[in-house]
Amino acid sequence: MFAKSQYLQAFFLIFGGYIMVKKIIILASGGGSNAENIIHYFQKHTSISIDRVLCNNKTAFVFERMDNLGTPCYWFDASKENVIIDLLASCQPDLIVLAGYLKKIPPQLIQLFPNKIINIHPALLPKFGGKGMYGMHVHKAVKENGELFSGITIHYVNEHYDEGGVIFQERVAINSDDDPKQIAKKVQALEYAHFPKVIENLLS
Repeated sequence: MFAKSQYLQAFFLIFGGYIMVKKIIILASGGGSNAENIIHYFQKHTSISIDRVLCNNKTAFVFERMDNLGTPCYWFDASKENVIIDLLASCQPDLIVLAGYLKKIPPQLIQLFPNKIINIHPALLPKFGGKGMYGMHVHKAVKENGELFSGITIHYVNEHYDEGGVIFQERVAINSDDDPKQIAKKVQALEYAHFPKVIENLLS
């Protein structure tokens, strides 16, 4: 069964006029917990919908999550840049959301969708960003560096890893006895609380 958002029509009649539903495409590479949280948030939204999820990893758990939600989820070959470029160009999303997507976005795609591709990073950029800094790698580095705070950074995507313009940041205190897994849980709670709201604000 498809999620309710999938049955929303392209236009809604409001006060005698029409408004177009804003379309989001999510890119993921792993478990898909952030994608699931975003989809739950927008399930009953009248002007924003999740069109589909795209994944570059055939064995990622996100496929099972999306199947349970009834949300279309497709694999694509990220090694062939033209595939994702052609696919997104044909869909024309209003926003492309990277939710645990680990591949670098091709420059041509950034040019096609200027300021329409966003990412969430599990640290307070510019600290602990760059190639290879994702997931537990980030939280371990935060712990090893003795940071008093960690957090999330939601930012636009440009040609360089984690260097696009910052849209939103939120931080959380780290206790001296927190291990990387506990830091990860604190940061994930921020992701769930803020990512969908920031997306909504960008499309409002």
